[in-house]
Amino acid sequence: MAHLTVSVEYGIHCLLWLVSSGDTPLSSRDLAELQGISPSFLAKIFPRLEKAEIVAASEGVRGGYRLARPPEEISFLDIVDAIEGDKPLFDCQEVRGRCALFDGNPPEWSTAGVCAVHAVMLRAEKAMRATLAQETLASVAAGFGRKAPPEFGGDVERWIRERIEARGSSRTPRTRPVP
Repeated sequence: MAHLTVSVEYGIHCLLWLVSSGDTPLSSRDLAELQGISPSFLAKIFPRLEKAEIVAASEGVRGGYRLARPPEEISFLDIVDAIEGDKPLFDCQEVRGRCALFDGNPPEWSTAGVCAVHAVMLRAEKAMRATLAQETLASVAAGFGRKAPPEFGGDVERWIRERIEARGSSRTPRTRPVP
């Protein structure tokens, strides 16, 4: 788990919209436009989420993505690992054995055991992974819309419904949620 990129943020926000959509699949393009992010960038994230069985895809005019599991069963750690891969937080370079005084031949005592710096980083990674494992899409979705006025949820649902209906007809969908 190296530096968490913007892909994780985009992915989590999209997944939170999927929580609220229930069984209605949403296209990655609609999710991107809803949030003002690049559709092509988001299109690269969803195959990773699908491979990790976090989302399931459906094809066709009204196709898109839906959650493949209940949101209570999808942890933030699942999402991070799906998008970023299971990379270590810290990549120890064993600097302790490179001291100029060792002239390329470090003594046993200088490299024995786990590097103290690496040990700290391992504990930090373990704590971060534990925290991410405790949070689920359901736990975050429960408080996700507290800032928005109650009508915002209806506005978003209407915007999405118009987009889905427009794909089946010739009219052009709105590009912004109806206020």
